Amino acid sequence: MCPARELQSREAQNRLHRFEVVAGTEKERRPKGDALRAVKEYSRPAAGKDSTNPSDLRPPAVLLKTVCYLIDDVAGSPCQHPWTEVYGFVFDRLRGVKQDMIIQRVSGLNCVAILERTVRFLIYASYRLCGEPLGLYDPRINDTHLQENLSWLLDCYAKETDRHPNQEEFQALGLLYNLGSTQATQHIMELPKQLRSTHSIRLALSINRAFLERNPVRLLRLAQNLNFLQCCALHRHLVTCRRDLLLILSHAYSSRNCRFPLERLAQLLSLDTSLTARLCQAYRVEVNHDNEVVFSKAAFTEPEQGNLHCKLYHNLVAEKQRDLTVGNIIHGCA
Repeated sequence: MCPARELQSREAQNRLHRFEVVAGTEKERRPKGDALRAVKEYSRPAAGKDSTNPSDLRPPAVLLKTVCYLIDDVAGSPCQHPWTEVYGFVFDRLRGVKQDMIIQRVSGLNCVAILERTVRFLIYASYRLCGEPLGLYDPRINDTHLQENLSWLLDCYAKETDRHPNQEEFQALGLLYNLGSTQATQHIMELPKQLRSTHSIRLALSINRAFLERNPVRLLRLAQNLNFLQCCALHRHLVTCRRDLLLILSHAYSSRNCRFPLERLAQLLSLDTSLTARLCQAYRVEVNHDNEVVFSKAAFTEPEQGNLHCKLYHNLVAEKQRDLTVGNIIHGCA
């Protein structure tokens, strides 16, 4: 998974990651590289640097094996932690895989299998690491690479004649992740009718329509029918969706004498009552001692940046994970 020359060079420069060294040598001044665990790192293109040396390039079958190793033995291993470090290692090595694929112009079933696993990993990471410090996880960088890999994958589906059993899954994930995007919606509408009529894509289209119509109640109700990874793709839109719901109700029920049951609001928001009260507090929506919400369009205020932590309101997604392992999620066995 790592060219011998690179392994020797990084070992001599003491640049091996702790996931790549021989067990028991971690504390040595210069840890020894484990040829069975070391993975070629991403290397930025540079002037005069030959990136096409055959001895440094891994063929498609080896690239797929490398991705499976990264998922099973690193990302999905309960022994490797913290997960921010796991993510950093896997993310970099997947960039290296993509670099080898581009140089060799890899296509076909191996290419699709690699891209599918990469997209699942990046979608899962966007949920799991949401709210982590920027020094450990940058959502914008993750999003950029996710969009690039997803676009390449959808292009493979469109151009290749091979049958791809997971195409329905990824067409739906692409739309759920990019809710409200004209380009994503148009792409789905141009798919063959048979594919567009499948359950996952019809559900994604319904959720996208609810988002465009600013109908958060319908969107959150439909989201209950999504599986775990689909919820991970959707989760970045939940803050906006819940904010819209509170704003709409703040105008609809703006009256001193009007009271709205907190429990009913919690059901609409797909949250428990304590988190609902906390969310109301963030938007300056009053909750009285009788657990009743007093809406006021004048009182509704946008929270200051950094005061609303998306991670606190993940229960809609977390409830779907249950006994799923990271390996099952990324391999598509969920």
